This record gives sequence, C-alpha cells and structure tokens, in this order.
Amino acid sequence: MTYCYKKTTTRSFHETEQSLRESLKAEGFGIITEIDVQKTIKEKLGIDTDKYKIIGACNPTLAYQAINAEPDIGVLLPCNVIIRQAHGKTVISAILPTVQLGKVGNPLLQPIAAIVEGKLKEAVDRTAP
Repeated sequence: MTYCYKKTTTRSFHETEQSLRESLKAEGFGIITEIDVQKTIKEKLGIDTDKYKIIGACNPTLAYQAINAEPDIGVLLPCNVIIRQAHGKTVISAILPTVQLGKVGNPLLQPIAAIVEGKLKEAVDRTAP
C-alpha cells in the first residue's frame, strides 16, 4: 500500500526546502514542527548521513474540522512532509492523509483527508515540477 506522495528534483536541498515552505504556505499550511534527522543522528549516534528533514505541516481550518469529527485524531497530526538527499538528488515525500485517516474508520474524516491530500500534493508538485 502506498502511504506517501513522492517527487524527485535536481534542485539543491536548500532550494527545495525553501520552495517547499513557500508552497505549503500558499496551500494554507503552517510549519509547526521540524526535525533535522541528519543533525540528530550525528549528535546522538555520531554517524554522518545524508540531509534529511521532517517538516510537520498543519492547515488550522482543516485540522479543526478533523478534531471536531474525531477528537483523538490529534495523534495522527500534523501532516509530515520529508525532504531528503538521495543519489545526488532531492526527494520530497508527503503523507497521504486519505490512507492515514482512512485507518480510523470515521466517514466524516474522508472528505477532509481528501482536501488535505490535494493541498499537500499541490505543494509537492509546485516544489518539484
């Protein structure tokens, strides 16, 4: 089962990250968490790895709707988008909310998940055309 939407670009990691932030903002998302996995692995394990960041994006209006439909849904929020280096390219992957929220079994979440997914895909597509 596919659980993420992925695109690859030849743009630098830094350029891709900046573009992704702008694209997410244009789709109504704010960045509420950020994990520099490369830095954490180096600090905690002493291992050098390729660049890898996890960005937690949240669209407040849609998150509010989801919480009203399913109060415990916060355990599945925010929507994670990753940026990573692989074989000289930069990869962007975003969670597929229809898959993630589909596991809950609440039909009220499906239209919300579809909207969020469309916005995430648009942000990824704009970042890596």
